[in-house]
Amino acid sequence: MGKSLISTVFISLVAVLIIAGTFFYSDYLSNRIAQKESRQMQEWVTAQQMIAKADSTDDLSLQMVIIAEQKSIPVIEADERDSIMNYMNLDSQLAVKNPVYLQDQLTRFKNDNHLIITYLDADGLKYNKYYYGESTLLKQIRYFPILQLIVVILFISILFVAIQYRHKTEKELLWTGLAKETAHQLGTPISALIGWTAMLRETDQKEMVLNEMDKDINRLELITERFSLIGSKPRKTPTDISILVGRTIDYIRKRAATKIDLQLGKQPEQPVVIDVAAPLIEWVIENLLKNALDAMEEGTGQIRVDLFSNTNQLIIDITDNGKGISMADQEHIFRPGFSTKKRGWGLGLTLSKRIIEENHGGQLIIKSSEPGKGTTFRIVLIK
Repeated sequence: MGKSLISTVFISLVAVLIIAGTFFYSDYLSNRIAQKESRQMQEWVTAQQMIAKADSTDDLSLQMVIIAEQKSIPVIEADERDSIMNYMNLDSQLAVKNPVYLQDQLTRFKNDNHLIITYLDADGLKYNKYYYGESTLLKQIRYFPILQLIVVILFISILFVAIQYRHKTEKELLWTGLAKETAHQLGTPISALIGWTAMLRETDQKEMVLNEMDKDINRLELITERFSLIGSKPRKTPTDISILVGRTIDYIRKRAATKIDLQLGKQPEQPVVIDVAAPLIEWVIENLLKNALDAMEEGTGQIRVDLFSNTNQLIIDITDNGKGISMADQEHIFRPGFSTKKRGWGLGLTLSKRIIEENHGGQLIIKSSEPGKGTTFRIVLIK
């Protein structure tokens, strides 16, 4: 078994173990939240009963707080014949437009066996039923591992396609690096999500945590889209390149050291809209900006992105004042597997060149570089 095959199998096993661990942890966490929501509903129903039976002298401040805080769990109140009397935390507009919406929700809650009964008389002949479902937060946690599984299936599929072409050295290096890049790309949002899920046990700020989880899920969706476009003919759409570059700079700036000055410099006066595969072009800009950051040996420096437009071309120059690239290394910089970084696997520039030149008919070159002074990479896109 060759080294590349061994590394591919190893990375696949690591990815599977990560997903398996996340599945088990997500299941554990969702069960804990489900138990908490069940207790919350019991308290809410009890508070409703106490308010209904109270007289004017009773202190109901605690009960009012319990009722007011129940804003996330969908509930349907029905009588003993399952006739719907009231509901909350469901789509009221859809309930008006769709006559069967509430009945469908009631059926779903019944199937989930989420029911609390309160008796209204001593004989037990009259009673109310409270059917309830799962909060949005709980659904997000339950469905998140499925999204991870899709990403990993895609990741493993890419690996095995790479094995089929391992007799070609360049493709072997390219796909092995792609597998490592996939694992690397998955690591950041997965680590963040594990942190957010742990935080749920310690905070009541569910909305804030949910918003942050949505950002990481969106990042995973973007990673899935990018890798799905590799090796296929990407669909191109009209894209304002200045906006795309600005968005990418903002993303990298938030993750760069505070002493790095990352700026968008010259831009065309008018918007330049070109048919491109936007996720891939954004990936190229990210790779070049990350390379520029890595070139800052002391964690300080400047990175500038300039855009120039002429009749037939859009030019993007990415310039840093980092350590530069020697003439000897410039000859190999785009070769699969070549890297000047200790932890690099030599894939970013290879993929970037392939995306620009093979997928978009453009050009990616080193415009200039001098050791100790910095480097300028140039992207040329055809209008």
